[in-house]
Amino acid sequence: MHADDVSLQSLIGSEAAAEPAFVFDGIPVSRAKFTGKVEQTTAWLAAQGIGKGDVVAVWLVNRVEWIALLFAAARLGAIVAAVNTRYRSAEVAHLLALSGAKLLVVEAAFRSIDFAAILADISKDEVPALQTLAVVGPNAIPAQWPSVRFDAFEKPYPPVLAQHDIDLPVLLYTTSGTTKGPKLVAHSQRTLANHANAVATALQLSPQRHSLLAMLPFCGTFGMTSLLGFIAAGATIHVLDAFEAVPALKILREDGITHTFGSDEMFRRILALTDAPRPFPHLEVCGFAAFQPGWRELAAEAEARGLPLFGLYGSSEVQALFSIGRASDALAERIEGGGWPMSPGARVRARDTETGELAAPGVAGEIEISAPSRFLGYFKNAEATREAITPDGFFRTGDIGRLRGDGSFVYETRAGDAMRLGGFLVAPGEIEDELKSCAGVADAQVVAVDLNGQARCVAFVIPAGEPPQQEALTARLRERLAGYKVPARIYFVDAFPVTDSANGVKIQRAKLRAIAMERIAAEPASSGSAS
Repeated sequence: MHADDVSLQSLIGSEAAAEPAFVFDGIPVSRAKFTGKVEQTTAWLAAQGIGKGDVVAVWLVNRVEWIALLFAAARLGAIVAAVNTRYRSAEVAHLLALSGAKLLVVEAAFRSIDFAAILADISKDEVPALQTLAVVGPNAIPAQWPSVRFDAFEKPYPPVLAQHDIDLPVLLYTTSGTTKGPKLVAHSQRTLANHANAVATALQLSPQRHSLLAMLPFCGTFGMTSLLGFIAAGATIHVLDAFEAVPALKILREDGITHTFGSDEMFRRILALTDAPRPFPHLEVCGFAAFQPGWRELAAEAEARGLPLFGLYGSSEVQALFSIGRASDALAERIEGGGWPMSPGARVRARDTETGELAAPGVAGEIEISAPSRFLGYFKNAEATREAITPDGFFRTGDIGRLRGDGSFVYETRAGDAMRLGGFLVAPGEIEDELKSCAGVADAQVVAVDLNGQARCVAFVIPAGEPPQQEALTARLRERLAGYKVPARIYFVDAFPVTDSANGVKIQRAKLRAIAMERIAAEPASSGSAS
């Protein structure tokens, strides 16, 4: 296979592709124009001193510059580190330091996000490799690093030759798993392009008949995988810069959208905006991940109103849309997480967590996956990579599920203590470390609970002397972390419940969850804090 066949650039070249390639806020972008933007961005990156192996951190909402930067980096042999726009200073600093990013491309401003204030809370010592900020938009960002404008589309830069290093890292996602700080999941052009083509084939996408509403952030595998799959199919992609239910509903109804992907809460919000019995006559597939209670009831309502939900499975390591339910399945089975792998080369098995033996169909165990979409490894973390991969090349997902026996599987739950908050997998240690860095905090533990139908976290804090003010702790966390990571409650305790074992003392996290729910249930109806 020629390198061009599995490069990102290869995804654009279909002769049967529909036009335009993208629609951003009502503005069409043709495939030829997008290819030109990629060439302009490649030249701009080279002019900033970016070359093979250099890391460019991209901290942008969904815009054409995001995609152009990824494709341009691929041409140079450079690497894009995706930064979640919901991240705050501690998270951004961790990603920049771990990736060794040389250049950060950042929004000038977007809605209520104060990028300048977030950057101001990051010291140069925390991110020693960072040399330059590149600002997208007309406004400057005051910062302690040299700053330039991203003006690739406005002025010419000397052209450069393209690279074909399709098996080197090109994109880094963040993933928390059960570790304290997020790891960086590395993918190559080959893993991304192969999976994009598998998605296009498995969904039987037709350039002229199908279209996508891209309403998930490109910084995550869910948003990026669906984007690349429809680029590979040559179908038109309508892009939301960030999800809002009102414009999503408008595009779904007016632009003949056939496919979209999102969380259960996104689809719940869209449905709530219309009383029409079947407002989406063109929709064929709405792939969803279930994060909130009541998702089965939502799926039944959505089905009755012509919004067909399909359960999915995926991760940063094997990419989103790894598998999906089938239209021929009964609704109850189709909406389960899991389904059939998109790639015919993918293999799924379950391993009994007690015996270590492979589990028979119908028996729950840890899901292990071998697939062309599997990641290269954790960036700059060979030890974690070795721990995540079996001797015969399967990825240990850390998820519990079971095989159905017909080639499909069912995802049941996440193993370990990782929390699903705001649609993102979050390690308790991230929040605990921030709490421990606050004055007056000796130790902290964080658990997830169901609070008013939403997954939220609750913190237990052992104070160092006089307990600090809860309001002060919450305010500090809001400065340092994304909003969905800020605890809904903070409780001060003298000690944590523990169990002695052969391997040492272990904190009883299940008991902490039970204590949290007891305390919340005992609160007056109007009570609440740190919501």
